[in-house]
Amino acid sequence: MQIILLDKVANLGNLGDVVKVKDGFARNYLIPTKRARRATEAAIKEFEARRAELEKAAADKLSAAQALGEKLNGHTVTISQKAGVDGRLFGSVTNHDIAEALNKGGFQIAKSQVRLPNGPLKAVGEFPVSVAAHTDVVVEITVKVVGETE
Repeated sequence: MQIILLDKVANLGNLGDVVKVKDGFARNYLIPTKRARRATEAAIKEFEARRAELEKAAADKLSAAQALGEKLNGHTVTISQKAGVDGRLFGSVTNHDIAEALNKGGFQIAKSQVRLPNGPLKAVGEFPVSVAAHTDVVVEITVKVVGETE
C-alpha cells in the first residue's frame, strides 16, 4: 500500500515521504495513530497545502522532546522490589514500572518510550536503560533496583 507519512517514523521515512508498506502495517498501525494517510492524489495535494503547518508541529514536538531529554539525561530512578537473599527478584522490573517511577518523579513518559535492551530486570543492582522521548531523542538513565526483605 502506498502511504504518505505525516510524521517521522523510525526505519521508514520522514515527514512527507511517500513509501510502500504492507497493508496490515498501514491499516493497523500507521493510519490509526495518524502517522500516515493513503497516498491518493487528493491526499497528496492536501498534504502539500498543509506541509508548513505539519512541519511546524513536528519541530515543536522535537524541541519539547529535546528539553525533556536534557532534564532526563543521567537521571537515576530507584525502584524497590521484593528480593531473595542472593539478590534475585521474586518478580521483575519492567518498562511499565520504570515509566511509573519516572511519572512520579515529574516526567511524562509512556511505557513504550522505555527501552530495556536485555528484557526485564531480574536482579538487584544498577542498570543502564534507554528512554526514547522522540525518534531522534534517546537518552540514557540509570535504574537502581533495591531489594526489600520481609
